[in-house]
Amino acid sequence: MADDQQVPGGSSPLGASAGRRRRRRVLHVVAWSVAGLVLVAGGGAGYLYYRLNGNIHSVDIDSALGRDRPARLANGSTDILVLGSDSRSGANSVYGHNSGTARSDTAMIVHLNKGRKTASVVSIPRDTLVTRPSCENSDGRAEPAARSVMFNTAYAVGGPVCAVKTVERLTGLRMDHYIEVDFTGFKNMINALDGVPLTTTQAINDPKSHLRLAAGTHTLSGEQALGLVRTRHGVADGSDLGRIQLQQAFMKALMNRISGLGLLTSPTKLFSVADTATKAVTTDTGLGSVSKLMGLAQSVQHLKSGDVHMVTLPVRFAPSDPNRVEPIGKQADMVWAALKADKPIPPAATKGSAADDVNAGTVVGGD
Repeated sequence: MADDQQVPGGSSPLGASAGRRRRRRVLHVVAWSVAGLVLVAGGGAGYLYYRLNGNIHSVDIDSALGRDRPARLANGSTDILVLGSDSRSGANSVYGHNSGTARSDTAMIVHLNKGRKTASVVSIPRDTLVTRPSCENSDGRAEPAARSVMFNTAYAVGGPVCAVKTVERLTGLRMDHYIEVDFTGFKNMINALDGVPLTTTQAINDPKSHLRLAAGTHTLSGEQALGLVRTRHGVADGSDLGRIQLQQAFMKALMNRISGLGLLTSPTKLFSVADTATKAVTTDTGLGSVSKLMGLAQSVQHLKSGDVHMVTLPVRFAPSDPNRVEPIGKQADMVWAALKADKPIPPAATKGSAADDVNAGTVVGGD
């Protein structure tokens, strides 16, 4: 059982025995998401391997950005931008009108420290006002740079490449990898895991995210889990900051769920989860194969949810618009400096942030 989590509206579990360590080299699990968010890459021979490999979609971000980006860190750490896309295309059309564009309503920088014994996760509120650099749109035309625009418009303008470029300009950190999950992919992954246990200490009723949960213990289906990581109006002050707390809590619950499932006792279940997960993600080309995902998964196999420190980018409400936030300069710099130095984010970095004032409830765990 993992250490209990105290955050916004749900429950979480985790456990691992010494005897599972050798088996985990076969079970390739990357537990990061939107929300959150998890990759399960099962390696196999012949047909199974090529099927899983063929499921993965990737984007050549390195070639698109060239040399106009921060240098790679030489301290052994790895930084990954994880996005949840709100695309309404294809199967996602049930969640709203397809306008032809998508935005990144969930954004997390996952920092894996040297040795992979700990990790830091920094959530970036979608409503954060940032300077977006010039990006190429889907038609190949250059979109000019823009000041004081919402962070999630970068994805809408230029997809993954523009999102990565914007994050690198914001942080001064090079993103070594990129992982994206959309609505349907996320929902299918949770269903493949037979749901994720969560205990809510308060009722949640949000018609906009189609989520109704009584206070108590639940095993969330894919649809319910998606509603949880999308909900704003059902918890706290109805802002994106409260939703981020839910996403961070659910991410830890998801890590715990995967760790405690014992998938290797059922090869059929293992393949089902791996097949669903590899279909659900878009990655950079550096992670665009089962073997590459396997390497990343093996490097973090001993990480527990208690080893992951989650914060929200320190922000204040924007004077120009109370519905938007902006980074608190000096404190945001402390966050990025800590990641660059491969050190823990100091508590002073987030003290007084608007995100600290949001209380979206309490998440306790058990599986």
